[in-house]
Amino acid sequence: MKRIIEEVFQAEEKVGEILKAARNKASEIRLAADKEASEKTAAAQQQAQELIQTTLVAAKEEAERIRQEKLSNAQQDKNEIMQKNREKIDKLVEEICGIVLSTKYEKGEG
Repeated sequence: MKRIIEEVFQAEEKVGEILKAARNKASEIRLAADKEASEKTAAAQQQAQELIQTTLVAAKEEAERIRQEKLSNAQQDKNEIMQKNREKIDKLVEEICGIVLSTKYEKGEG
């Protein structure tokens, strides 16, 4: 009977050791999985940040290109308007100069 009790205790002790080893292994696996998940999350965040930065640079370049295009178009439109209305503008300038000069002479400044 004593031998049976000793064998039971030994079996319980072995089971305890096996459980302890299994718990340690599970803990190691959990830590490794947590570390891997953390590394993958950090890598994904880095990739996202790089993508955002690349997209931001591209958006700024596109905005600047559009700005330059609009400025160029506005300059061309201005030049066309000036060219189309060159005679009218010259005539208007002459009239204004004439008014200024006649006013000056009328006041006796000339």
